[in-house]
Amino acid sequence: MSEKKDIVKTGETCQMTPREIVSELDKYIIGQKKAKRAVAVALRNRIRRLKLEPEIRDDITPKNILMIGPTGVGKTEIARRLAKLAGSPFIKVEATKYTEVGYVGRDVESMVRDLMAAGFQMVKQEMQESVTQEAEKRTEEVLLDLLLPDKNKKQKEKKSKPGPIVRPMGAFSINPENSGGSINGSIIGTTLQVGIPINKQEEEVLELPDIEEDEKFKATKEKLRIMLKEGKLEERTVELYVNQNPQFPSIEMMGTSMEDLESSLSGIAGFFGGSRKKKVVTVARAREIIKAEEADKLVDRDRVSDEARQRVEETGIIFIDEIDKIAVKGDRGGGPDVSREGVQRDILPIVEGATVNTKWGPVNTDHILFIAAGAFNISKPSDLIPELQGRFPLRVELDSLDKDDFLRILTEPKNALIKQYTELMGTENVKLNFASEAIEHLAALAAEVNSKLENIGARRLHTIMETLLEELSFEASDIAPANVDITVDYVNQKVADIAKDQDLGRYIL
Repeated sequence: MSEKKDIVKTGETCQMTPREIVSELDKYIIGQKKAKRAVAVALRNRIRRLKLEPEIRDDITPKNILMIGPTGVGKTEIARRLAKLAGSPFIKVEATKYTEVGYVGRDVESMVRDLMAAGFQMVKQEMQESVTQEAEKRTEEVLLDLLLPDKNKKQKEKKSKPGPIVRPMGAFSINPENSGGSINGSIIGTTLQVGIPINKQEEEVLELPDIEEDEKFKATKEKLRIMLKEGKLEERTVELYVNQNPQFPSIEMMGTSMEDLESSLSGIAGFFGGSRKKKVVTVARAREIIKAEEADKLVDRDRVSDEARQRVEETGIIFIDEIDKIAVKGDRGGGPDVSREGVQRDILPIVEGATVNTKWGPVNTDHILFIAAGAFNISKPSDLIPELQGRFPLRVELDSLDKDDFLRILTEPKNALIKQYTELMGTENVKLNFASEAIEHLAALAAEVNSKLENIGARRLHTIMETLLEELSFEASDIAPANVDITVDYVNQKVADIAKDQDLGRYIL
């Protein structure tokens, strides 16, 4: 049981209560209390499950969630922030990118392989951070060897330790007694001189190294070490060999991804000398390259893959967006809907629980949490095949955003939009002063445009803000330093007139 608990290394956030999880999500996402509560409970139940005895633990599967709501209301952001809180391997995929087995395209099993790749990278990075000090020590030694090559070491490598010296001395002949003096019966041989140097050069190989030169070398190396630590050699150039990882194009064939083949081709390339390349770089750049290579050497890849596989199986989260686009309406048949229904049938075993082969080993999906989302403005959840509907027992409807929500989105979250644009303009020495009435007016305009055109949720604020500050962003570097007051009149001048135009799509999405 303790072994399972050690699988998840997510720190204190792993032990957060549902109320604390919702509070943390509130810092980034406005509203949507029902969705936040649902994902908070789902995350907490995973932690509770890991504390149970193995007999009952394996029978408790995650309760997958189906989020229903228009675009731009926070579905994806909720799942992404949840994964960060839990420290879990997480990927977001689009259901429309997959095809039924037998068609050309990505098969649904590739989402599990992608999740395993994310988990592997996560664990690898954690392990590399744990060996940072040792990697830095090794990096320093390698850099010193590049800056000051050891001549004695090179000579030793060039002239390997000599073996016995063999030299022909002359020929001899032995006539055995039973040969009768016949030449055919004689033994002809050659005398050899063994272990005696032939000339003076061979004698020099056996000489001891120059102690005085060795001491000078060590003293110079220590001086360079000090200069290296003080950063005085950062711009000096060195020559080193770097590993090259050949990038092969993604290959899809008859619905089957070929990631394993690509990996094999990358490995084979190393046998033909294509894996290393000589480069001349600065010491600063060389330090980054060497440190990455040394950290990679110190990490046991087998251990990384084992731990990553366990973490993916126990705490992995897959967010399937646009699932409504593969729903088949009951009054339509044939055509592309057949493929859509086929994708649903292929997703079903993955969500139910299956074993998917990856290049890091087989991954079981029994306890991976699946969160699906869709607007369902054309189709509805009941258009999904019944088996797939049953695998998403929790359904949460997200609310459309109104003026008050837009106002809060502009000001309340961490790194809210108003703060983002203020900081961006601040880099050009242009200070933006937003009046509270102007911010409220922007929120009202966003709500109005959403009601007249397609409802794209909070994304409408991005288009409103870009339209508002388009001219200022273009001229910022020319008018700096400057203070710009964003008032209601300024908003009306830049945006409101456009908002009154009947063909709003020409200007704002």
